[in-house]
Amino acid sequence: MNAQLLIAWHSRTGAAEAMARAAFDGAGESALLLTAQEVQPDHLLAAAGYLFVCPENLASMSGAMKEMFDRCYYPVLGRIEGRPYSTAIAAGSDGTGAQRQIDRIATGWRLRRVAEPVIVNLAAQTPEAILAPKTVGDAELQVCRELGAALAQGLAEGIF
Repeated sequence: MNAQLLIAWHSRTGAAEAMARAAFDGAGESALLLTAQEVQPDHLLAAAGYLFVCPENLASMSGAMKEMFDRCYYPVLGRIEGRPYSTAIAAGSDGTGAQRQIDRIATGWRLRRVAEPVIVNLAAQTPEAILAPKTVGDAELQVCRELGAALAQGLAEGIF
C-alpha cells in the first residue's frame, strides 16, 4: 500500500474547497485531491489515509459527500480497516452534526481518527449569508495546511 493521503471534498460556496486545497498544499506530493463526485472505491482502496472535507448543511454533511459515502461504503467495507482519517468541516454554526455523521461512517469502516476535527465556523445564519460565496481566514487555512502536512508526514513515517 502506498503512503498516499486522499483528500475528498465537497463545497457549495467555496469554504470547504479552500480548506481542502490548503490541506492539499500542506500535504504536498503525497496527497491526492478529489471532489466527492470523483472519488471511487478504488481511490479509497489505494490510499493509506483520508481527509474528508465538506460543509455542514442543515446540521448534516453535504448531500454530495453523503452520496460519496453511499456509493463507496459497501465496495470497501472490510478492506480499509485501521486506516487513519480526519475531517475538516465548514460550518455556519457549530459543525458537529456533519462531524458526527462522518464519524459514524468511519466507525463502520473501522477507520482510526488520528487528528482532532477542524471545524471552521463562518457564522452564516441568514439565507443570503448561507448562500453567499465564502472566504476562509488565513489563520483557519493555516490550520488546514498543518492538518494536511501532519497527516501526510504521519503516513510517510509509518506513524499511523
